[in-house]
Amino acid sequence: MTSVERDKLDLQSMFDLRGKVALVTGCRRGIGLVMAEALALAGADVVGVSAQLEPSGSEVARRVEAAGREFAGFQVDLSDRAAVARLATELGERERPIDILVNNAGTISRVAAVDHDDETWDRVVEVNLTAPFLLARALGRGMLQRGAGKVIFTASLLSFQGGILVPSYAAAKSGVAGLVKALANEWAPHGVNVNAIAPGYIATDNTEALRNDANRSRAILERIPAGRWGAASDLAGATVFLASKASDYVCGAIIPVDGGWLAR
Repeated sequence: MTSVERDKLDLQSMFDLRGKVALVTGCRRGIGLVMAEALALAGADVVGVSAQLEPSGSEVARRVEAAGREFAGFQVDLSDRAAVARLATELGERERPIDILVNNAGTISRVAAVDHDDETWDRVVEVNLTAPFLLARALGRGMLQRGAGKVIFTASLLSFQGGILVPSYAAAKSGVAGLVKALANEWAPHGVNVNAIAPGYIATDNTEALRNDANRSRAILERIPAGRWGAASDLAGATVFLASKASDYVCGAIIPVDGGWLAR
């Protein structure tokens, strides 16, 4: 980049998502709720998907509309492959295509491997890995045709580590890391960025059991250089970055937002 090009940088426009449509799965609460709100505040209209999303009056709809953006919601069980296929078809028929796909929805089951039944394994892998791939495949086609798009996965610290009592979740999130790289290799030459955010220990429903276990919570906090549990709002900046022009040369990256956990 020349000095002249540097002088022309406009950070405000680089992070401006006006005119874009973002799809956020798992948008009803926690990290997904914050991601949807952050994208709306950056200018994007939002399509939200959640298994228990209210038909009207949802918190995510309220926040998106309070930011002056449009919201459309879909109640879909992402463990139901046929339902995911129907969602993909319906999204493909919308007048405005999806510019930003945020594959955030997830589920976890804390069970020892020897007691981890097939049904639990299938459900966790379906929600955390298979459904995100199906949506990326379906919506990615349009992005490739248009020569532009952003796909963001929610990975995990367990994309890098094995965890304890979460074999299906660790397997699925490790799969997400590989999928991000594979899709980036195929799609980056065509203007579609595929990346992921790996949240650390965030104070959400998924980590409630850990936070309520005094010994486990203390052990976790002792390893986090930042010295605190993360808040869902800590994911907002990384989400907008990966959804915006600011990340146009970022491909196949998995960005930890973990208070320094992986650096320890």
